[in-house]
Amino acid sequence: MLYLWIKALHIFFVMAWMAGVFYLPRIFVNLAMETDKNTTARLLLMARKLYRFSMWLSVFAVLFGAALIYMAYGAHMPGWLHAKLTLVVLVIGYHHMCGGILKRFERGENKRSHKWFRVFNELPVFAMLAIVLLVVVKPF
Repeated sequence: MLYLWIKALHIFFVMAWMAGVFYLPRIFVNLAMETDKNTTARLLLMARKLYRFSMWLSVFAVLFGAALIYMAYGAHMPGWLHAKLTLVVLVIGYHHMCGGILKRFERGENKRSHKWFRVFNELPVFAMLAIVLLVVVKPF
């Protein structure tokens, strides 16, 4: 029964974290196009708050995920789980990269176009699709 509670919490925190990971780069798209200082300040505030909040969500997602792995597999993880964890590490890196991008926007040093951010925004979607497929299908 405890396993199911932890699994439910893991799914909830992953969903909430990924909502932030999906939306933060959309704010970057708007920041890259914006010229009004008041609107830019508001978007930066939104991005800063979203980044901090989603960072905490990621911590809980990872902690509950680690508990699930320990309870279900211990030290003997199947191959699909190794692949999933690799993708999770990449999503964590992506999220931290968003923090660096946010700092560049705050300093007024962004050099990338809104088109670049539109493509950048799609990367975690593909990672999430691959993660879900690995978890559900368990191909290896």
